[in-house]
Amino acid sequence: MTTQDCATCPVHIKSNLIKLGVDMDSWDFVVALAGNPNTGKSTVFNALTGLHQHTGNWPGKTVTRAEGGFVFKDHRYKIIDLPGTYSLLSTSTDEEVARNFILFGQPDVTVIVVDATRLERNLNFVLQVLEITDRAVVCLNLIDEAQRKGLHVDDRMLARELGVPVVPTSARQNEGIDMLLQRIDEVATGEYRCRPRRVQKTSPELEKALSVLIDKIQRVYPGLRNARWVALRLLEGDSRIIEAFENGEIDELLSAQQLAPEHAFATEGGGE
Repeated sequence: MTTQDCATCPVHIKSNLIKLGVDMDSWDFVVALAGNPNTGKSTVFNALTGLHQHTGNWPGKTVTRAEGGFVFKDHRYKIIDLPGTYSLLSTSTDEEVARNFILFGQPDVTVIVVDATRLERNLNFVLQVLEITDRAVVCLNLIDEAQRKGLHVDDRMLARELGVPVVPTSARQNEGIDMLLQRIDEVATGEYRCRPRRVQKTSPELEKALSVLIDKIQRVYPGLRNARWVALRLLEGDSRIIEAFENGEIDELLSAQQLAPEHAFATEGGGE
């Protein structure tokens, strides 16, 4: 693989990943593993990486970071296990670490692990992640537990509703992991183009303020894909987003998005 090959061009921002303590030398793609606590995320991480993993701390934080790697179809993937969080609103150190990695690191794929037995509790987090990135795979874990409880999740319908691949797994039994690897590779290489569902309707007052701010952001940064999400954070007075405008990280974010391949894809919008 070469970075000149648009069909397999990574979209991560290498300079930002270095700031976040992630070395991408010898790796083609970076995958973020995100999810609520108690969804089996660590088990999914172990199933994907085997013994090819190590732990450390995030730069300047006491939060532990686990990272590992795997090879699939001759592509070398580094996977970062983000702290388990219920939100990305950056009200805690764990949330800040997870949010900043997805936003500023721009992983080639974000795998969102959800508990199939408590799906309604996890979907709020899924939608928050999909506000930031359009490269995601939902790992519908603990599907065996759901079946034992008489619960049926229509993963194909869920994929259509969310606009991203949904893969049922039982990571403890190593079931569904091969398909998860396949979907990760398809999203990373652009074979599968996600069209994530995003919440658009809010109060009329907020919509009016957002409209003004989004217009100003897009005049300065035309093509910024998550301008609405950025505008929401600015209205909330998010210090990290304000800092990103001041130190030029938003420019790096836009540059990476403009370099992302826009070729035709074999699969689109949650299709099979």
